Amino acid sequence: MAVQDKLTSPIDAQDREFARNVFREIAFLRAFEQSALDLTQVNPPRVPGSMHLCAGQEAVPLGATAALWETDQILATYRGHGWALASGLDPAQVMAEICQKEQGTNGGRAGSAYLMAPLTRFIGENSIVGAGTTIACGIAIANLAKCNSNVVCVSIGDGASNQGAVHEAMVFAAARSLPVIFIIENNGWAELTPTQRTIKVQRIAQRGKAYGIQSATISGSDPIAVRDSVAQAADACRNGDGPVLLEFKVPRLWGHYNRDIEHYRPRQDKQAAQQLDPITLLGKRLVACGYSSEPEIEAVIAEEAKRVGALTEEVMESEDPDPTTGLDHVEAAPSNATPQILETKEMTYIEAVNLAMRTELENDPSTLVYGEDVGHAGGIFGGSRYLQRDFGENRVFDTPIAENAIMGSAVGAALCGMKPIVEIMWADFIFVAFDQLINQAANVRYINRGQVSCPMVIRMQQGVTPGSCAQHSQSIEAFLSHIPGIKVALAATAGDAYALIRAAAADPDPCVVVEARGLYPEKGEIEITDIGEPVGKARVRREGKDVAFVTWGTMVPKAVAAARKLQDEGIDAYVLDLRWLSPIDTGALACAAKAASGKVIITHEAVRTGGFAGEISMLLHELCGKDVKLNIRRVTTPDIRMPSNAALQDALIPSVDDLVAEANSICR
Repeated sequence: MAVQDKLTSPIDAQDREFARNVFREIAFLRAFEQSALDLTQVNPPRVPGSMHLCAGQEAVPLGATAALWETDQILATYRGHGWALASGLDPAQVMAEICQKEQGTNGGRAGSAYLMAPLTRFIGENSIVGAGTTIACGIAIANLAKCNSNVVCVSIGDGASNQGAVHEAMVFAAARSLPVIFIIENNGWAELTPTQRTIKVQRIAQRGKAYGIQSATISGSDPIAVRDSVAQAADACRNGDGPVLLEFKVPRLWGHYNRDIEHYRPRQDKQAAQQLDPITLLGKRLVACGYSSEPEIEAVIAEEAKRVGALTEEVMESEDPDPTTGLDHVEAAPSNATPQILETKEMTYIEAVNLAMRTELENDPSTLVYGEDVGHAGGIFGGSRYLQRDFGENRVFDTPIAENAIMGSAVGAALCGMKPIVEIMWADFIFVAFDQLINQAANVRYINRGQVSCPMVIRMQQGVTPGSCAQHSQSIEAFLSHIPGIKVALAATAGDAYALIRAAAADPDPCVVVEARGLYPEKGEIEITDIGEPVGKARVRREGKDVAFVTWGTMVPKAVAAARKLQDEGIDAYVLDLRWLSPIDTGALACAAKAASGKVIITHEAVRTGGFAGEISMLLHELCGKDVKLNIRRVTTPDIRMPSNAALQDALIPSVDDLVAEANSICR
């Protein structure tokens, strides 16, 4: 039977009530989207900003949610109002969020394209194209860990199917047989470009075969076909045969966004889309089967439009968010926990890393450890050695080489109650996963007004070592510390390798712990504690009164060595290891400057321009510039791409002698 024939075929008696009910729901969604669009079309607009509306695609979320359990989770693309409402969110709250009002789902912090409700089945929309797919993988990991048989459904558009994140998500989901239903709502347009110009397969669902994923292409104008297809996919996922890829062909009745005049779109394409309008098609089928009449159909459409109109005006009269709350809920405040030292041991830096993760796995069953080569091999540097053997493949496991999927899945798992500790093998590699850290993890607490957090730990190592090339030797702490909502630590000793990972694991926000590859073999004393310490605590490595070295990470041992040399020359140097650059210990920083009568040398291995030394210098002026005459210098790597040759490296990165020379200069 041709697709068009199916869309006009009789409705089985057993589907009569479903068809009648879903018609009313489609009419409501269409009126809802029309009302939202109208708010932006007046001059000046009653609601500013962009909106991406789902007119013509309503049958997909309504059919899909009808097939899923109430406990199954849903993520949507930015064209997700229909998914939010089909998931059961309060229409008034959704409209209020679209209108950026206080009573909105996120209090006006998310707006039309990013509304979230992760305490419900609707995890949220995502305005980063395709980004929700990797988050869905993490939610599925959490579901498997909880043995709840839930399925995750994530929708994207046809254009998003070309995103690298989407491919990583499907590879990741296939590799671990995750219960995820990937839904592609194919309206034939990738924003303003016809999909056929960028996708050369006849059906996007054909791509599923390459991943070993079951797939199908179905009409998205028929809510019954959508329901039945999603029900079969959900059964496959619950039986351990997932993931599944479903492509729904849908019409695009309106433009890509609210201001799109569609000057690029042929008239015949618009006319063809109208022929697939689910309201028209389902209404005709209901009448043809005698399940309704034309006057009843028209009455339903009018009733739902009136209902939405009243709801919209009530929302528009409601309060805007209180401007004084704009700074609230960026990060959780550090805890006041006081760890008790249980024993001390001497071990290498990398052994301390291993012990910290082992302790978290032992103490908290929600902890997961994963990444590339993390499980079976125990990490390329041995950081997770024997953890899979001792805790099993469900809690410590290997992933595909797919950093975006690793990071995104950690976000999803954290949103659903797990505490992932993920490894990005080299700090340089995080740039391919920056979206999930910056646009996803960092936003969770703020957008949800503190009701939801994203407790995840990202381990990575950085620093120059002989033979490391420009893509394996960057120091990137300034990039990370620039982002509100992320906490950043750098471990300079074996003791801190243990302490900072445990502190990060205990914190409710996303934390990045940067390790020093060159220090992995170094031994030190470890204070084994019952719980993790609070984040944001600096440590004084040496007291002194003549000059203060302020540093972190790989430069701490050099600063300590320089201080010892200076002692022989009659200069008493203070060494402050900040340990955390976000949040920064401002009290310890001010104390260091005052102890040295304002003479401060800030040193880091990162390059000079845009390095964190500049931020600390300005912060010192703000903290104690009125009380102390400051003389601040910085010793850094010059603005250079790092060569591989060891002799060239040594000539570029700061040395102990460089620090000694700068201290002599500032003191004399």
